Amino acid sequence: MPNYKLIYFNMRGRAEIIRYIFAYLDIKYEDHRLEQADWPEIKSTLPFGKIPILEVDGLNLHQSLAIARYLTRNTDLAGKTDLEQCQVDAIVDTLDDFMSCFPWAEKKQDVKDQMFKELLTCDAPHLLQDLDTYLGEKEWFIGNSVTWADFYWEICSTTLLVFKPDLLDIHPRLVTLRRKVQSIPAIADWIQQRPQTKL
Repeated sequence: MPNYKLIYFNMRGRAEIIRYIFAYLDIKYEDHRLEQADWPEIKSTLPFGKIPILEVDGLNLHQSLAIARYLTRNTDLAGKTDLEQCQVDAIVDTLDDFMSCFPWAEKKQDVKDQMFKELLTCDAPHLLQDLDTYLGEKEWFIGNSVTWADFYWEICSTTLLVFKPDLLDIHPRLVTLRRKVQSIPAIADWIQQRPQTKL
């Protein structure tokens, strides 16, 4: 088994999907959380200047979703067939497209608040309806067992609910899917023990 070291800030953010996968697959790793004050110095040493980084036996991997695909490859979390794997990737990319629209690094608070409000009130309802329709009466987004697309939905929606607590009030099936992910023993254990952060 390789030695894994995950490097990110002390928040869920873009690293949480990796942590969920490690928890579910029961893979040991070092969860190294940077202080914001140390970031400028570390940033200059990284090839693309971004985190999370996953060190695998000293080799740096970057891009959270690429890392997630690497870790889930050859597991049922990725999907059980080539077609399911494509569907998993499509749901993950759909969620990530939306999450990437948010101006997370915007310094002007009034501008940031306005953009968040627009995304959550104008754009989010369309996405949620599409996700609800896609899920339908199924237990999981893809196939007949949990995939990392279900994990990513739970992670992204947890963050969105911080900013709009009533976001899912008219989507009980999507709420049920969140709860199903949260009740998986390995995920429930991780949620219980992880550092409590806003994002």
